[in-house]
Amino acid sequence: DEGGYFTMVGMRDVWGIPALRGNQPEALGYPTQKPVAILERIIEASTEPGDVVLDPFCGCGTAVAASEKLGRRWIGIDIAYLAVSLIKSRLTAMGSSAYKVLGEPTTTEDAAQLAADDPYQFQWWALGLIGARPQEGKKGADKGIDGRLYFFDEGNETPKQVVVSVKAGKVQASHVRDLVGVLQREQAQIGVLI
Repeated sequence: DEGGYFTMVGMRDVWGIPALRGNQPEALGYPTQKPVAILERIIEASTEPGDVVLDPFCGCGTAVAASEKLGRRWIGIDIAYLAVSLIKSRLTAMGSSAYKVLGEPTTTEDAAQLAADDPYQFQWWALGLIGARPQEGKKGADKGIDGRLYFFDEGNETPKQVVVSVKAGKVQASHVRDLVGVLQREQAQIGVLI
């Protein structure tokens, strides 16, 4: 500058994209989730359609969803079945079904092994099979609800709920009685025991 003066401009956000808040429709409750607009910008700037995008810790799948939307091939990796379930439901909502999931149980024996090895991973995998959203909260503090689904009756705009309980071991009569109590307490229309 000719006069030797510089104008300082403070920047609050280089991206110009606001952070996600819990009440936004895009927010999935994943603590590290980024807005899809940020990932779209990064992917558009660094790849061409048909390129491969790798996200080795994909969490709720924002990079996968952005890659799919932008016509990139992608590989998403996560060890948690909750993450895999969220990504599958995101892709389904986008109308995509051309993907393959590796590492999920495909037989009864595989499912039994997962239940024996890690009951919480089994729970998240089972909830993903029916498209139920896992109950948020600490492990063991679910109050009899492992997941929920919502539906609408024809001509009714008020959502109704399905509560889901997942058991990784042998089912007992007490599990059914507990689910009936949860249905009454939650005023849910349907209960599912897996």
